[in-house]
Amino acid sequence: MGKSRTKRFKRPQFSPTGDCQAELAAAENGTELEEDDGPAAELLEKLQHPSAEVRECACAGLARLVQQRPVLPDLARRDAVRRLGPLLLDPSLAVRETAAGALRNLSACGGFEVCDDMVTKDIMTPLVALLRECSAGLDSNEVPPREEKERHRHSVENIANEAVNVLWNICECSNRAVSIFNKEGCLEIVLKYLSRFPTNVDLAISAAYCLQTVTEENPELLKSLSASALHVLESAMRAPVSSMAYTLLKTLVAGTVWNLKDIIPSKSQAEIISAILKILSEVLEMDAGAVVIQMKEAETQRLRTAAETEEMLENANGVGLTEDDEMEETPPRRRVRRKTFISDLLPPTNEELREATALLTAQQTALEIIVNVCCSEDPSDDEWEEELSSSDESEAFMESSLGEGGGQLLSPLCLSHETHAALTNFHIPRKVFEKTAFPSSAAVDVCSRNPTWKPLVRKMNTVQWRALVCLQSLVSLLEVEHLGGAPALQALAQHLSTLLFSQPDFAKHVDFLEAISSALRALLQTMAAKNISQCMTPDQLMTLCRAGIQSGSVGVRVNVVSILGITGSVLAKEDGALESLKTIGCFLLEVATKDPSLVVVGEALDALFDVFADGSEAERASVQIRLLSALKEFQPVFKMKIRKEGKGKYSPDQLCVLNNVKTNLRRFVAYQETVEKRLTA
Repeated sequence: MGKSRTKRFKRPQFSPTGDCQAELAAAENGTELEEDDGPAAELLEKLQHPSAEVRECACAGLARLVQQRPVLPDLARRDAVRRLGPLLLDPSLAVRETAAGALRNLSACGGFEVCDDMVTKDIMTPLVALLRECSAGLDSNEVPPREEKERHRHSVENIANEAVNVLWNICECSNRAVSIFNKEGCLEIVLKYLSRFPTNVDLAISAAYCLQTVTEENPELLKSLSASALHVLESAMRAPVSSMAYTLLKTLVAGTVWNLKDIIPSKSQAEIISAILKILSEVLEMDAGAVVIQMKEAETQRLRTAAETEEMLENANGVGLTEDDEMEETPPRRRVRRKTFISDLLPPTNEELREATALLTAQQTALEIIVNVCCSEDPSDDEWEEELSSSDESEAFMESSLGEGGGQLLSPLCLSHETHAALTNFHIPRKVFEKTAFPSSAAVDVCSRNPTWKPLVRKMNTVQWRALVCLQSLVSLLEVEHLGGAPALQALAQHLSTLLFSQPDFAKHVDFLEAISSALRALLQTMAAKNISQCMTPDQLMTLCRAGIQSGSVGVRVNVVSILGITGSVLAKEDGALESLKTIGCFLLEVATKDPSLVVVGEALDALFDVFADGSEAERASVQIRLLSALKEFQPVFKMKIRKEGKGKYSPDQLCVLNNVKTNLRRFVAYQETVEKRLTA
């Protein structure tokens, strides 16, 4: 959709296990993936088999196979999407479900290119048709009564859940898919699935994810929203919380309603905003570490009780048997062949793990929504998506770092009174601050000891990371008193430095370093603007910056030089800071003349301008480090780099900013000439 939307991480994917594993054995051998008779060809061939069970098993095999990234080009070459598409409308419900599961995994693992290709290959036609059939099937009475009716409804809901996930993935990656969503009236269908939340929260959650995506910057869709649609959303927001799954559902619906704020009558704005932020506040209030430990203990107790019960039953069945009884021949049991449904191919549900995962996902989502609340929707919001993309570290924060007026990473809104009041009334800043702490060591230890629970460690770290990004937005937006006053900001600065220096190898964790350096940059900017003394020493900052400048992430390097610029400009107004200013100046000068990115070079030059713009200590330091001669020598090099590299790597807006830096460099050199003449006269 638009540039200000948050970019989700990959969700748990459809991953069949069981009887179909034998057919996937060849897929584990990477050397066979390139052979013409490899697993992809065999499985795709079986999609046309007359037996529904064979087609189902082939779909399940493909669902597993597509999670191996190297096989994706081969599947594309063999036209897997066009072969799977018709199976979405297969006469067998089991085949429909597994085909949708395979497409769900393909769209989740393949990313933007694969999803766009799926739209090109017209996957939306059978997908929309399937969604319509499922919607009609939920109301159908044309099935046998009692248990068959219930089983039919369950199967239809399972198919709908897989199909909605495919729709969500594709719409998030393709504007054409969103246009088709609008044109085909899919909103009403997805809302119907959302309305099933009292009886099927999993289906409702999938629908809520999809709605949060398609309602973002989609004015055409917003025009079609009816009062009944808003009523469904309101009902879901008011749903009683009987499990963490409902906590996640309400959080996602709150994000959807925030996307709709522009069509909500002004008289209802305050109430709606308050309801949204109340939900987010309640989610963040929960101690996720304690819940994780509690759920793991509950799982352990459940498994222990089940084992004891099974042992008791075995003992009870053995009591009273005589030798004659044991010798007596028992009639052979007739083996009843049971039809295999897709649920048989999935691992057993671990309710405790699901609960813990749902809470962590809800907290992550809540923090992302708060960032959207705090950030404008202008083009500079590309940096939020870059911040969330760990795979692209080369161009992150480019526009933000070269922006005029100090280059804030996230552009703050002039919030309405209602939003501003709700943020503070529900203590959102304090709760975000709390989430920036390292995850509970006890919870991490519990999860690390169990392979099934170990992925939660990363999810806990992700919540911390999102909180750091969110903190940066709040610090840039709210007044000091709403953040707890000067003492709170000083404590926060100390807290951020503790986070950094408690991990000696923090430079290896690019995502973490990028988030925390962004938060620290915004905090120091606010403290400097309000003349609040900083608690990090120059030596601590230099340790951070020397590590950070080695990062491959442009965003980290930009933050590092900006932090030094802020700190140096504060030190320049103080007495006795000569040596620190010289150290900072030499560091920034080296970055400006040696960094390969013009983005970082421009930020380093801006930082030098700030540090040595005024103050007797700064003037003496600039002369002693021979700043003037170094900048004079670098000036023609900088001009040449802009001319040779600019048009190929940077946008017109970025080039405009770089040209402004070039102009400021010329003026700063002239200023330094007068300083040097005065001090050396």
